[in-house]
Amino acid sequence: MATPWIATLWKTASAFFTEEAAAVDKAAPLSTLRPALQSLPCGDWPSRWSASHAAVASRDFAELRAGLGGLLWLAFDPAEAGCSLWLWREGITRRLTPPGLSVRSRVYEYGGGAFCVAGAGVALVDEADQQVYRLAVDADGGAGPLHALTARPDCRYGDLHFAPAWQAVLAVEESREAEAVVHRLVSLDLADGSRRVLAEGADFYSAPRLSGDGRQLAWIEWARPELPWTATRLCRAAVYADGSLGPREVLAGAAGNESLQQPTFTADERLVCLSDRGGWWQPWGERDGCWQPEGGAQGAPYGGPAAGVCMPVGCAVRTGQGVGDAGAHGAPYGEPAAGTCMSVGCAVRTGVSTDSEGWSEPWPMASADHAPAPWQLGTVSYLPLAGDGLLLSRLQDGWGLLVERDGGGRERRLAPAFSRFRQLAADAAFFYCIAGAPDRLPAVLAIARDSGAVRILAGGEQPLAAAELSCPAPLGFASGAGERAHAFFYPPRNAACGVPAGEKPPLVLFLHGGPTSACYPVFDPRIQFWTQRGFAVADLNYRGSSGFGRAFRLRLAGEWGRIEVEDAVALVGHLGAQGLIDPARAFIRGASAGGYTALCALAFHDVFRGGASLYGVSDPLALRRATHKFEGDYLDWLIGDPERDGERYAARTPLLHAGRIAAPLIFFQGGLDAVVVPQQTEAMVAALRARGVAVAYRHYAEERHGFRQAANLADALEREWQFYRRLLD
Repeated sequence: MATPWIATLWKTASAFFTEEAAAVDKAAPLSTLRPALQSLPCGDWPSRWSASHAAVASRDFAELRAGLGGLLWLAFDPAEAGCSLWLWREGITRRLTPPGLSVRSRVYEYGGGAFCVAGAGVALVDEADQQVYRLAVDADGGAGPLHALTARPDCRYGDLHFAPAWQAVLAVEESREAEAVVHRLVSLDLADGSRRVLAEGADFYSAPRLSGDGRQLAWIEWARPELPWTATRLCRAAVYADGSLGPREVLAGAAGNESLQQPTFTADERLVCLSDRGGWWQPWGERDGCWQPEGGAQGAPYGGPAAGVCMPVGCAVRTGQGVGDAGAHGAPYGEPAAGTCMSVGCAVRTGVSTDSEGWSEPWPMASADHAPAPWQLGTVSYLPLAGDGLLLSRLQDGWGLLVERDGGGRERRLAPAFSRFRQLAADAAFFYCIAGAPDRLPAVLAIARDSGAVRILAGGEQPLAAAELSCPAPLGFASGAGERAHAFFYPPRNAACGVPAGEKPPLVLFLHGGPTSACYPVFDPRIQFWTQRGFAVADLNYRGSSGFGRAFRLRLAGEWGRIEVEDAVALVGHLGAQGLIDPARAFIRGASAGGYTALCALAFHDVFRGGASLYGVSDPLALRRATHKFEGDYLDWLIGDPERDGERYAARTPLLHAGRIAAPLIFFQGGLDAVVVPQQTEAMVAALRARGVAVAYRHYAEERHGFRQAANLADALEREWQFYRRLLD
C-alpha cells in the first residue's frame, strides 16, 4: 500500500499515465499542437522542442551589481559563447561591451567577480587576456573606450570590488610564476592602475572588502589541503591614517572547523559573514567584541525554534517524509501563487501566520544554508539591511526562497513564484537578484522594497506552454545505512502524447558536477528535451551535495565513487518500486564529476541500460596529477591519499574496471579541456572498444571543460538522445 506522500506523488505524476490531453495554450511558443493524444512508445515522442531550442535556451546571467543609477549584469549567450555587460536604467537596457569582448574571470579556473561598479564607470576582466580594464559610462548610459588598469600577462584577476575610500579596485590576483601559482590580494588605483599588495602568504584568498570609512580591511583565506567549503579563515587588518595596514587578525576559523564566506560591512561598519559553525551557512557578525549569530529572535536559541513553536519552512521536505510533504513556491508562507508551475501544493506547518503585508511573527533563523558551495568568487547570497535586517537567499531542502528578515526576527517571503536566487543587490527602491523558476528561463528581477511587487528586467521567457511543461517534484528517499538522499522528479510531459497502457517510462538520471555542488528545481531546457520525448528525469542531490547543511555536504569526504553511486542506484529502485518508471530502462548521465559517477555506476552495478559521460573523470589519479592548484588536494579529500589509500583509488577508477562495463556508453569531450584532458577520455573509449562494448565518441576541438557553443550543445544533446533511443528497441 502506498504511503500518503507516495499517493501525492502518484497524483502529481499521473498526468503522463492518463488518456486525456491537457488543454494547449495555442498562443504559447513551441507548443506541439495536435487534435488528439497519441499513444506512442516512450522515448520516441515527436516534439518541436528541439536540441537547438534547448541549446539556445541555455542563456543565463552570471553576475549582478547595483549602481550608476540602475543595475548592471553579465549575460551569457551560447550563440556568442561569451558574457556581455548590460546596464538597466530608468526602464532602458543597454549593452555596454562590444561584440567579441567577453567579461569573465578565470581565477581558480572557475572565476567569478569579473566586474564591479567603480566610480562613474565599471572595472571588468576581459576573458581573452584576464586583465582588468576601466570602462567609463556617461550620464546617458553610453560606454566609453576601455582603459587598461593592469598589464601583467602572467596574472589573472577576479573578485573585483570597488573601495570608494581608496578610489581603488580590490582584487584577487593569480600569478603564474616560475615555481608555482601564487595568489595575493591587491588594490588597483582607479586613475592609473598602480598596484599595491594587500595580503600574501596564504594559499588562497577571496572577498577583499574595505569598510565604508576606510579603516578596516577584511578578507577570506584558506590553506591547503582545505577547500573553501571545508575550512577557511575570516581575517581583518586595521588601516592606519597613512594608509598602511596593521597586523592580520583572524576573527573566525582559526580552529579549522568552519567554512566562512562573503564578508561584508554594514552601514554602521560592523563586519558580518556567513559561517557554517552551527551546521548551516548562516549570517554571523561582530557585536560588542564577540562573534555571534545575526538575525536571531527572542525566545529560542539560534538555529532552532522555541519549545512548542512551529517554524515556517516554505518549500521543504520534512525529515523522514517525501514528496507529499513538500511545499512549493507559493504566496509568502501561505498558499501557492496562481498560475505558477509546481508539482505539489505549498505546505506550511501549522501555527504559521502572516500579517496583511506578508510578515511572519518573530522566528529564529532557519536551520538552512544561505549560500551555495563557493566554487566561484564574487557570490552575493545575503545582504545586511538597515536596522539589523537581512535579505537572504535561503535553500530549504534544495528549494530556494528569498526572504527579507527584520531586526526583530520577523520574515516575509519575496518573489514566491521563483525557486532559486543568486547575486543579490539593493538600492533605495528595489531588491534585485538573478532568479530561476521551474517554468521559465533565468530572469533578472527588481522587487519593490515597499510592496514586494516583482518586475522582470531581463530574461524570464516561458518557452513552453503549461501543457508541455514537466515540473519538478521534490523527494527524499532512503539510501545507505539509514541515511537519506534527495532528488527532483520530472515526469514525461507532452501535450500530444501519453504513455501507452501497460508501459512505464524510461528514466534519465542526471548527476550534477562538482561533486560538491547541487541541482536546483529550475527550468532546465535539457530536462524538458527529455520529458518532451517520453522520458522521465530524476535530478539527484546525493549525499555530499551542497545546500543541505555542513554534515550532509562533508559526507562525501573519502567516499566519492561509492556513496553517490549508491544513491543513484537507490533512486532507480525507489522510483521503480512506486511504479513511476521502468527500472529496466534507466540511463545515467553526468558531466565532469557527474561523468565519473556515471562511469562508476556502470562499472560496479548492473542497473543502467546505458549512459553518457560528458568530459567525465575516468582516472582520478591522472586528474590529480594534471589538475590546477584550486583543486590540487580535492581528490585526496574525496577519495584519499594516493600512497596510503592506493587500493581505494584502484577500486574506484573506472578505467581500471572497463572490463566490468557491459552497458553501451557515449562520450563527449572538449579538445581544449585542461581539467579532464582528451587523452583520459580517449583511453576509456579505447578500453571499452577493445572489449566490444558499444561506444560512441564525439570530440569538439574548440571546447573546454564545460561546453559553451550553441551548436555543440545542441549536437551533444541530439546525439545522446539518438544513442538512448536505439537502446530502447
